[in-house]
Amino acid sequence: MNKPSPASQVKVLAFDVFGTVVDWHGSIVREVSSLGLSVDPVDFASAWRNGYRPAMARVRSGELPWTKIDDLHRMILDQVLLDLGITSLTEEQKRNLNLVWHRLAAWPDSVSGLTRLKRQFTIVTLSNGNLGLLADMAKNAGLAWDLILSAEVFRHYKPDPETYLGVGQTFDLPPEQTMLVASHKDDLAAAHALGLKTAFIERPAEFGPKKANPDLEHVSWTTFHATDFNHLADQLGA
Repeated sequence: MNKPSPASQVKVLAFDVFGTVVDWHGSIVREVSSLGLSVDPVDFASAWRNGYRPAMARVRSGELPWTKIDDLHRMILDQVLLDLGITSLTEEQKRNLNLVWHRLAAWPDSVSGLTRLKRQFTIVTLSNGNLGLLADMAKNAGLAWDLILSAEVFRHYKPDPETYLGVGQTFDLPPEQTMLVASHKDDLAAAHALGLKTAFIERPAEFGPKKANPDLEHVSWTTFHATDFNHLADQLGA
């Protein structure tokens, strides 16, 4: 008897978004470059993103009440501007710059790969981004999600178990019929520990030209390992 495929029971693919589906670093570099600020746009993008985990940790620990990512991004932006001594931006410019996260460009394979995967699976987001952000991003980048799920829905940021298990609960499926697709091993490890299938996607340019992505190696516990979404679609027969 032939052994069933690891994905044969999977019904829903849940995608991490920042870095996995969209190029946050390159998008922010382009936006900051257009402002003509006296800073290195690459360093600016990295500094802004570096505040992401500490800000979420303050919410997860209870130090801050539930705060959506748009507001956390603005808190981090204000601190980055202060640290870099940038005082030339108006409030309107700051608000518009903060919305760059709504306008992030997709990786070149994202739209075609998602289109293929959507034919065989229900495809959803599972992002720490808030709902409005993810909806704007999908419209801007042409991402045809079947459903937008977010930490905002579950009032828990990843890697809290409620986010990963919430996908299956939304569709009345057991964890093993959901697969997390992500370019970050810590995200996948948290999902794997809860019984979800996992697919790792290589994104060597996620952190820009100054920082090589060290997290590209194969590991035994991921269900699939792919160079991009089309490669994953090939493996899944989509």
